[in-house]
Amino acid sequence: MSELAIPHIHKIEGKAGFWAEVTKKGEVHDLKINTLLGLRQIEGILIGRRFWEVPLIAARICGICPVVHVLNCCAAIENAFNLTVSETVILLRKLILASQIIQSHTLHLFFMTLADFSNIENDFDVLKRFPKEAKASLAIRDFSLKATKIIGGRAIHPMSLRVGGFTKLPKKEHLESLLNDYPLVLESALVLAKLFEKLDYPVLERKTEFLSTLSKSEYPLYWAPQVMIAGKALSVGNFYSNQIEEDLKNPPVKKVKYQEKPYMLGAIARIKNRADFLNPRATELLAEFQKERAGNFLNVFYNPFYQAVEVVHFLEETEKLIKILKEKDFTKTPKEFKINKGSGLSAMEAPRGTLFTYVEVGNDGKVLDCNIITPTAQFLYNLEEDLKDYLPQIAKFSHEEKVKKIRALVRVYDPCISCATQ
Repeated sequence: MSELAIPHIHKIEGKAGFWAEVTKKGEVHDLKINTLLGLRQIEGILIGRRFWEVPLIAARICGICPVVHVLNCCAAIENAFNLTVSETVILLRKLILASQIIQSHTLHLFFMTLADFSNIENDFDVLKRFPKEAKASLAIRDFSLKATKIIGGRAIHPMSLRVGGFTKLPKKEHLESLLNDYPLVLESALVLAKLFEKLDYPVLERKTEFLSTLSKSEYPLYWAPQVMIAGKALSVGNFYSNQIEEDLKNPPVKKVKYQEKPYMLGAIARIKNRADFLNPRATELLAEFQKERAGNFLNVFYNPFYQAVEVVHFLEETEKLIKILKEKDFTKTPKEFKINKGSGLSAMEAPRGTLFTYVEVGNDGKVLDCNIITPTAQFLYNLEEDLKDYLPQIAKFSHEEKVKKIRALVRVYDPCISCATQ
């Protein structure tokens, strides 16, 4: 029996390590992802705050995906107040949410995982080997951050998103200016996707369940009344209240199971559940990939490719949304609403998977209770189960090679440890 430890896994959001106790044959006796961040207690900080402060504070959970934290808090509070927002507000929210997923995926794909599949140790060598893809990745991220700034007021931690709508609507001409850059950026996304389509991925096939929000008319993104898991449709409330269990015994990180079993989220889960709603160019990419690869959704190492497909899909969605918004009235002011005691729950798609936000508000508009279940908190058990299956496969490798391969598998998940320790 020996210990295998990685004190720090770099190139993930936040800080985490790995520890396992294994036999010489690779049999795993114990294994865990060690969270190296302290408990930040964002939920505790929100108690007693005025409702309008909640989205702005929750955004500080993560600098990579603050938009979805803002919007999910807004939607949860709107559900508590029985407040319905306008179609224009919803369209703008979908647009900024799509932009967030595009920039997060692109960051992860080129700068976090590509080196793992290209046998590159020095990240600067990634730029040298893939100059065309590097230029494409920067163009995509610039475009998505520009869209976020136009809609939200700034690229990181946007300030104009609020309960009921916006403090200030973007100018139509600024939104339309994005269409000038769209053709080149879409081509850039296809360049990146083609690279990830052709990569030589390790094989790790293990059955698991896949979770995403469920809409009857569109690909998972904005708030939806249902989720899909194990091929079943459940109401968001049913899933949140009855189907999952949070492990709060081992702070600082939350860990969640579905009916005592691990499950997967994110790009691979969304495409597994709702590929029929992908946009045309994304659908073509997926079809080409599936012709060549077996175990499409069993092999978690394919997750980066599915992220690349989503980058294309959400860019196509961006064009569609802007064209619809061109015809909308941007002069209307948000309608007044009544503050009342109530509770609301919302689920939306973050880059890494489904985010659940619950908020309870008193008659004075101050928060009485809240709970935020992030995607990373939900897939950590699934990651550990994949690692348990993977270690026997790499038992005969050198220690150095084992460390490389374990880090690569962890990074495939695109974990956000900051979110899981919120």
